Amino acid sequence: MDIRRREPEEFRPRHKYFFFTVVAIFFIIFVRLWYLQVIKEHELQLLSENNRIRLRKIPAVRGIIMDRSGRVLADNRPSFNVMVMPEDVEDLKVLTKRLSQFLHLTPADIERSIKKRDRPPFQPVKIKKDISWRELSLLKTYRLDLPGVEISIEPIRTYPRGNMAAHILGYVGEIDKEELKSRRGYHMGDCVGKYGVESTWEKYLRGIDGGRQIEVDAAGKVVRILKEVPPVPGHNLYLTIDHNLQTYGEKLLGKKAGVIIAMDPTSGEVLAFCSSPSFRPALFVQGISATEWEKLVSHPLHPLQNRGIQGLYPPGSVFKIVTAAAGLEEGVINSRSTFYCSGVYYLGKRGYQCWREGGHGAVRLHRGLVESCDIFFYQLGERLGVDKLARYAKDFGLGRPTGIDLKGEKGGLIPTAAWKRKKLGEPWYAGETISMAIGQSYTLVTPLQLLNLISSIANGGILLKPLIAKHVEDVDKEVLVEYQPQEIGRLPISKKTLDRIKDALLGVTQDDHGTGRAARLAGVGIAGKTGTAQVVRLRMGRRPRPEEMPYEWRDHAWFMAYAPAHTPKIAVVVLVEHGGHGGSAAAPLAREMIRRYLYLKRGNK
Repeated sequence: MDIRRREPEEFRPRHKYFFFTVVAIFFIIFVRLWYLQVIKEHELQLLSENNRIRLRKIPAVRGIIMDRSGRVLADNRPSFNVMVMPEDVEDLKVLTKRLSQFLHLTPADIERSIKKRDRPPFQPVKIKKDISWRELSLLKTYRLDLPGVEISIEPIRTYPRGNMAAHILGYVGEIDKEELKSRRGYHMGDCVGKYGVESTWEKYLRGIDGGRQIEVDAAGKVVRILKEVPPVPGHNLYLTIDHNLQTYGEKLLGKKAGVIIAMDPTSGEVLAFCSSPSFRPALFVQGISATEWEKLVSHPLHPLQNRGIQGLYPPGSVFKIVTAAAGLEEGVINSRSTFYCSGVYYLGKRGYQCWREGGHGAVRLHRGLVESCDIFFYQLGERLGVDKLARYAKDFGLGRPTGIDLKGEKGGLIPTAAWKRKKLGEPWYAGETISMAIGQSYTLVTPLQLLNLISSIANGGILLKPLIAKHVEDVDKEVLVEYQPQEIGRLPISKKTLDRIKDALLGVTQDDHGTGRAARLAGVGIAGKTGTAQVVRLRMGRRPRPEEMPYEWRDHAWFMAYAPAHTPKIAVVVLVEHGGHGGSAAAPLAREMIRRYLYLKRGNK
């Protein structure tokens, strides 16, 4: 036997173990390969394809919003956004540090943005929207040092008129998780209308997103475009608003807190809708900062509130129209009925003052409306009772939403004896009835409700739904939806009663003693009614002048009107919060709105 071929006895067991170990390892490798190639074939192939071929959304251009003449109120512009594909990032900390140098964001902010979002695999994460040209050029220059970083271009909303008509236009913003649950066809990161017509007409304005199938290399860079489906742009929306009148109304209000709304009383089309103070819709497009948001919500005058449909105010003396109509229709008074005004009316031991010291003397209905005699309406209201007053007020459209296509409209409050018993657990008192007769007590209305009321008087007794949109058209100028006048009720009064009220409303501005004579316009008959609504109850005695009172205690100033009186083309309501007397603070603003509109109607754009 060849001694060189013999193995030592002590090596034989080790050789055997080594052999079995090698066999076991190859067996495991074989099984693993079989598992990956057979069992996981489809899944791995899909992952490989996703890694090589990716889908990119092409956002649709949002529809343009225009005024009634085609002037652009809301448009779009291109926005360059920084995107990161986490699957292509080798070292996240290195990338975030590099990006922070270009984008003026901290590495922690960038990393948080990447990690906080729930997303499908191989879908990029938006890190920063609407970057500057300098930021864009830096990213393009150093793109080879930024694996996983992409630049996308998408349309972004822009409001070229600044804060003009902000409460009507509203604003857009990124969809949140709660909205995702209730809206179909949206994904995280999509832009959606949040407020105003941007929200109401979202389904028309949005459009349909397109897509692009691209092939990328190992570094995530685009090699070629395989397939593309173009997006479908959103439809364009024409509003009833007149740009010139809207701008003029906002200028008239200036820095005063208040509302000016103008409407065509024959169609219900809103011509101007001014709520002051206002805000810039563009603040919300890119995501409003915490500082800006806090500034808006903590502002003492609440600029985000649409005072025209969300502000609730006592109507004051403009409510006397309702009281007068109820008295005539119920036969409690006629045109010759007379009440005496001595300056104070006593109910039991308590005295209720008229606004004019010394009183008006003997007063009939016409003069009672023209000079807004409080004591005339105290006595008329006492004879009518709270429930009849409430019934007529509701039939005049007060205490309920008008139905305008804007979210958040409030209904207000027209109290009744039953309401007070249920709500406060107290009986209704006679003194509350006479206060309600002049638009005080618990009564609360919105400015738009009063505009609808005066418009219905102007057009012969028809309550119309206020229209804010004229029509929707596609990019080829084909009209898809056209909005027509819509009747929502009729005033519960006869033509005889209506004519008496209209005659008195004309006297409010044309009579030398009328409370609205500051609204006179040469050559144009303006019919209207002033209102001075108390914010706090005053004691008996001399009424202090507005400048003698703290701002928040001063009366609200109302004026609502229509013109020309016999062929109405425009109705206006003006509210100046804490403005004092309606005849001096609100009536001149209404006159100027009417003057401006009739001037524009003659073709002087």
